[in-house]
Amino acid sequence: MAGWCSKRALLGAVWVVALASLSVQAQDAVGELSIDDAVEFDEMTVTAKGYASDTLETPIATTVVDRDEILRRNADTLGEVLRGRPGLAVASDGAQGQNPVVRGLKKESLVLMVDGMRLNSAQPAGAIGSLMSLGLAERVEVVKGPASVLYGTGALGGAINVLLPQARFEPGVGADVATSYDSASSGVRGTAVMRGSEGDHALMLGTSLASIGDYDSPDGRVKRTGYDSDSFIGQYRYRLDAAQQVRLSLQQHSDWGVWYPGSTKPHPIPRVGSTTIHSPKTQRRLAELGYSRTGAGERPINLDVRLYRQSMEREIHSRANGALDKDIGETSVTFATNGADIRADWLAHDQHLLSFGVNAWEMAASPERYIARPPSFALARSDPFDDARIQAFGVYVQDDIRLGALSLLAGVRHDTVSGDADSVNNGARTSGLDRTDSAFSGSLGAIYEVAPLLRPYVSLSRAFRAGEMRERYESSPRGDGYYYVGNPQIEPEFANQVEVGFKGADERLSYAVSAYHNRITDYITGKDVSGPAGSNVCPASNASACKETVNLGRVTLEGLEAEIRWEALPGHWLSAGWSMVRGKNDDLGEPLYQVPADELSLGWEGRIVEGWTADLTLRLVQEQDRVATRFSNGNEDPTSGFTTADLGATYRWRRHSLRFAVTNLADETYHEHLSEGITGQEIDAPGRSLFVSYQGSF
Repeated sequence: MAGWCSKRALLGAVWVVALASLSVQAQDAVGELSIDDAVEFDEMTVTAKGYASDTLETPIATTVVDRDEILRRNADTLGEVLRGRPGLAVASDGAQGQNPVVRGLKKESLVLMVDGMRLNSAQPAGAIGSLMSLGLAERVEVVKGPASVLYGTGALGGAINVLLPQARFEPGVGADVATSYDSASSGVRGTAVMRGSEGDHALMLGTSLASIGDYDSPDGRVKRTGYDSDSFIGQYRYRLDAAQQVRLSLQQHSDWGVWYPGSTKPHPIPRVGSTTIHSPKTQRRLAELGYSRTGAGERPINLDVRLYRQSMEREIHSRANGALDKDIGETSVTFATNGADIRADWLAHDQHLLSFGVNAWEMAASPERYIARPPSFALARSDPFDDARIQAFGVYVQDDIRLGALSLLAGVRHDTVSGDADSVNNGARTSGLDRTDSAFSGSLGAIYEVAPLLRPYVSLSRAFRAGEMRERYESSPRGDGYYYVGNPQIEPEFANQVEVGFKGADERLSYAVSAYHNRITDYITGKDVSGPAGSNVCPASNASACKETVNLGRVTLEGLEAEIRWEALPGHWLSAGWSMVRGKNDDLGEPLYQVPADELSLGWEGRIVEGWTADLTLRLVQEQDRVATRFSNGNEDPTSGFTTADLGATYRWRRHSLRFAVTNLADETYHEHLSEGITGQEIDAPGRSLFVSYQGSF
């Protein structure tokens, strides 16, 4: 309670400073930033090619969300930032557990990164994507579709990169601050970033704090949806000369008191009643030492080298909600990753930009788990596995070719991924736990500029994913109510995608349209083998809700995406986005389990009076009745369609802005199709909420 109070006091102080600066700045002459000034049609991304490139010259489908949009959405998690974007969706098991989904593929099939460094962790509950210091993020970049050439194992569905502030060699000292409040959760947030530079030294320090309460849905308060979080980042850069720099980066993000109400499931013992997964504390720490060199001359070579260590510390408990009213499962684990990256790009020819790299990392974990068993419900040690390690080594080369109006992008990569553990199932098994896999990935894409507003493209890509630590070694209950049995010899899965599309942009119009077909072989999933005790490999008490980790023969994902932004009148912009994805379990001849619903988003943003802009966003989500009945054993239910509206107004002056918004304007009762929970009892999304925020630069 003392920590909660001190955090509230600190966030209150941020509000006081913000409002004081607001009152002073408001007395100055208004030099508002108009909506026209903010429009840039030459959008850049560093994640698609591994270096800064124009999205209009990239034969890959991408999404970029800048800081203004992150703050405008009042997003606390990565899933909230990306919800409603074409090709993107959210799988959730609570307010903090908002995992992004790309083209129907969930967290295991995505590579999530901060500043290009992979966030490694097994993910039994919650969202690793929520441990990204999002309150400090300057940009979120998404590559949609297989991306293993640059990012190795796991990138079947794509890659998501959260870019944090960097130290800059800009003389002087400056600061950016932001603070906000929403009424649905009584959530208070505050963020501050300071930069300073003198001579060959540059420093950046940042912090972001949040205190989120249980939120209100249209049907009342949703219990166990509040939590606290804090982030601290810092970076120091030293300029060796005009071309060379060294850097030291530190990051820490912590979440406290997080519950996953979507994991609630009944328990056969009346005293237990039901159980819910929660995390008293989760913390991510990262330290990076880097070196960069900028080339010069007609054939420059740019080089970046980094060494990093990241630890993901998680406490994952299972709470008995009945008369017993205590934790009956407690797990404490640290996923520690040591990694090294070497990346370079070389202008080998006026028409060829070659890039190449070597990536290596090792993740190790040895969880401690205590399980309470009847009748005494005393906690007893029962570790799922001991001293497990996943090692990966990859090397790639990519050629960016320019032939007049035609651009080609070709890449190939080879990876070796190995896993081993000393024992599994509390020491019961010590053999057959080692496995090594090698794989090639590749991509080939072409985009042709017929005109600035007409750039057709086509791409072919191949990616792979080796089994993660949980899938290999852990046998335990999961959030969906099933007991999962790990498989140390699980084979890697492979994705082969073909995509065609069009892009274009000028000063008044930008758009992107794409269609894709993605076939995944040896698909890794949990197969329902539930039955009476002794009919499967689960313990007798879990035999009736049992899944084995297996490779399915093949699944297919195909879809259409479109987005457009158009200045219909001077200073007034209309936007629309549409997504449709279809998944098929080819082995069972039925829809793939948990595929997002079709949805359409419509938006308007425009200048209304001097200094003020307003915006309206609609999400129209269709009913999702394409469910997996055989694979899920009847535990995936159809979801009703829904429509939500968000209305906001923003006042800008000089380098400051004040925003007022109402989200879920009609107080719609709904939940996303990918919300976890007992069929028919998924938790509702937040209801109508007033949102107020301020941001400014000094």
